[in-house]
Amino acid sequence: MKKVAVVLSGCGVYDGSEIYESVLTLLAIEQGGASYQCMAPNIDQMHVIDHRSGEVMADQQRNVLTEAARLARGEILDLAEANPADYDALIIPGGFGAAKNLSNFAVAGAAAVVNPDLITFAQAIHAAGKPVGLICIAPTMTPLLFGDALCTIGNDKEIATAIETMGGQHQDCDCSSIVIDDTRKIVTTPAYMLAGSISEAAAGINKLVDKVLQLS
Repeated sequence: MKKVAVVLSGCGVYDGSEIYESVLTLLAIEQGGASYQCMAPNIDQMHVIDHRSGEVMADQQRNVLTEAARLARGEILDLAEANPADYDALIIPGGFGAAKNLSNFAVAGAAAVVNPDLITFAQAIHAAGKPVGLICIAPTMTPLLFGDALCTIGNDKEIATAIETMGGQHQDCDCSSIVIDDTRKIVTTPAYMLAGSISEAAAGINKLVDKVLQLS
C-alpha cells in the first residue's frame, strides 16, 4: 500500500492548517487505496488567531506540532524525525499556517524562507522522484523548495507575481482543477484560495490526491 506524508502547519485556517482541506486530503488518500502519516514541525506558531473575531491573541503562544496533533487525532510525527524513505509521496494542505509557520511568506512575501526541516524532507522526497502536492497557499513555497516549477494558487495576481519573483512559474486555475508539473511531479490546486464551499474545495483536492497517487 502506498503511504503519503501529509505535512500540517497547526490547526485552523488563520494560524495553522485549513481544517477542511486537511480532512479532505486524508479522506481522499484513504479512498484512493493509500495510507497517510501526518507530521508537523515542532516549533512555535507565528501567532495565535481568535477564529471568531480574526484578531491576534497576543497573550497566547501555541506549538505547531501540538496543534496539528488535533487534526491527526494524536497520530503525528515531528517532521524533523520523519524519514522520507518511508513515503511514496508528500502532500501539504493550505491554511495560513503554510505561510506563517512552514514559511514566512505571509510577512516576507517574495523574500520568504521555508522551515529548514520541511526543506530537508520535501527535497529528499523530490530528489527520489516521488510526487508532491501543494494546496491553497502552500504552493507559494514551490519555487523555494523545487526551483522554477509550475504551480498555482488560483488567480491572485499579487501572489502569482511573488511566486514568479521567487523563480517559479504560475498558471491561473479554478478551484475545481489542478495544475501539474509533469517533469517535476508537482501537483497544485487553489482550494480555499477560490472555493466558496467545502464541496468546491473537495473538487480540486480529490483531483490532486488522485494525481499524486497516480504519479507515486
